[in-house]
Amino acid sequence: MAKRALITGITGQDGSHLADFLLEQGYQVFGMTRRSSTNSFDRIGHIVDKVTLLSGDLLDEHSLASTIREAQPDEIYNLAAQSFVPTSWSQPVLTAEFTAVGVGRLLEAMRAVKPDARFYQASSSEMFGKVRESPQTEKTPFYPRSPYGVAKVFGHWITVNYRESYGLFACSGILFNHEGVRRSLEFVTRKVTDAAARIKLGKAQELRMGNLDAKRDWGYAPDYVRAMWMMLQQDKPDDYVIATGETRSVQELVETAFQHAGLDWRKHVVIDPKFIRPAEVDILVGDASKAKKKLGWVPTVTFKQMIERMVDADLERHSRRPG
Repeated sequence: MAKRALITGITGQDGSHLADFLLEQGYQVFGMTRRSSTNSFDRIGHIVDKVTLLSGDLLDEHSLASTIREAQPDEIYNLAAQSFVPTSWSQPVLTAEFTAVGVGRLLEAMRAVKPDARFYQASSSEMFGKVRESPQTEKTPFYPRSPYGVAKVFGHWITVNYRESYGLFACSGILFNHEGVRRSLEFVTRKVTDAAARIKLGKAQELRMGNLDAKRDWGYAPDYVRAMWMMLQQDKPDDYVIATGETRSVQELVETAFQHAGLDWRKHVVIDPKFIRPAEVDILVGDASKAKKKLGWVPTVTFKQMIERMVDADLERHSRRPG
C-alpha cells in the first residue's frame, strides 16, 4: 500500500517541490487548495494529473476535518501560510489567522479525524528575528521582528504543545531562507535574478533595492523539502533547524546574480528607502548540526549554484516572451 500524504500550500514553492519528491518516493499525494478567483497552479502544472487536489481553508476548521477525512493521510505537511514578510505589516491580523491560528485549527482537525497521522509544521528562521545568539539552534530564544515572525512563533509552540499534550507525532522544521526557480517574484532572491535577466535582455534598466547589508542563510528549496520528509520518518517527533550555516549579504546576492548575467551591478542597482522595513532582521545564520547528526541531512546545492540556476531560468523565461 502506497503511503498517503496531504500537503497544505501545495501550489507554493515548497509544496510543489515536496509533491515532486513524495511522488518520486511512491506516495499518493493529496494537496489542499483554497477556492479563489485566481487559482495559480503554475508550479504544479507538470504533476496536476498525478496528485489529488482537495478544497480546504486554514480559516475554516470544518473544511480541514473534511479534507483530512477524505485524504486519510499517513503524513500531513502544513506549508500553507501568508508567507511574505512585508505583507504581514499591511495585513497583520489576516497573517495571524492563517499563519498562527490556522496551525491550531489543522492540529485540532487532525486530532479529531486522524490522530495517528504524522504532522510537519513549517516553522521559520524569522522567529529568531532580533537574534539572541549566533548561529541559531533549536534552543535559541525567539525574538520575532514582524507580524509574520510572531505568527510563526505561535504555530511553532502550538505544534510542540499538541505533541506534548496529546502524544501526536508532530514536528517543526525551523527552516532558514530557501530559494529556487519556483520562488515568487516578491521575494528578494527572485526579484534580483529576474531583474538581472531583464536588464541583460534589454527589457529593464535598473533594480530598486532596500537594505543591501541585511544578511541571510540561503539554501536550495528542493534540499529543504527533503529534510521535512526525513523528520517524519524518525522514531520520535522532534524539532530541527534546517540551514546551510553560511551567511550571505543581499549585496553578495546581487553581485552573484549580475555577474552570472555578465553585468556590473553598480550600474543598475538603485537604493530606494521605500523598501526598508519598519523593523529589520539584520543577520540570520542557522546551525543545522542536529539535523545532520540525527537525520543525516546535508545540503547539496551551493548558494552560487542556486542563484545561477535562478538567473538561467529567468533568462530563458524572458527570452520566450516578447517585449
